[in-house]
Amino acid sequence: MELKILYLGKKDYNECLKLQEDLFEKRQKNIIDDILILVEHNPVLTLGRSANRENIIADDKTLKDEDIEVVKIGRGGDVTYHGPGQLVGYPIINIRDKNLGVKDYVYNIEQVIIDTCKMYGIESYRDDINNGCWINNKKIAAVGFKVKKWVTMHGFAFNINTNLDHFKYIIPCGISDREATSLELETEKDYKIEDIQEDLVENFCRIFNYSVIKEVSEEEVI
Repeated sequence: MELKILYLGKKDYNECLKLQEDLFEKRQKNIIDDILILVEHNPVLTLGRSANRENIIADDKTLKDEDIEVVKIGRGGDVTYHGPGQLVGYPIINIRDKNLGVKDYVYNIEQVIIDTCKMYGIESYRDDINNGCWINNKKIAAVGFKVKKWVTMHGFAFNINTNLDHFKYIIPCGISDREATSLELETEKDYKIEDIQEDLVENFCRIFNYSVIKEVSEEEVI
């Protein structure tokens, strides 16, 4: 099965959300094949369907001064931060075609992150209660998604060289007793997003069993 890869570089969250929604609908109608969007965002806080606004600790002035947007979205979960230095992935795939249930899908996404961390000498792990990937009780990747007609939307956020100070403005995913971390902090090395995303794509295709990969442009899929 073929997987299309769309590398967007840095793109505004709202613009990317609109693109996701368009591709999400097209995938449900089988107009397009499975696609994985990889992107970096400007600083933004996203509020899932079950989000508690009180989990944003910073006041409106602080967020404005830091140029951090707040956007309500349709995925599950609470409040999450996206920003530069974070590799964000949006798989828009039909999990029924892959013989996967929702729990299997989440497990596989987490495994992609775990295996990618391992390539850089870092042992990350799952949490029995909270989705995502963890290192020494600190979150290195968040996972949040929406599934409709067996097609997925939203996805994961993997901290590479993210500004971790911005996580202090929220209670990430409503979990108050844990901090965020990044690949750069854990390894004490500098990384380029472009290098990490190549390894992540390799792991994604292996774990989800895609035999063909095709890189596409935004113009080709809209």
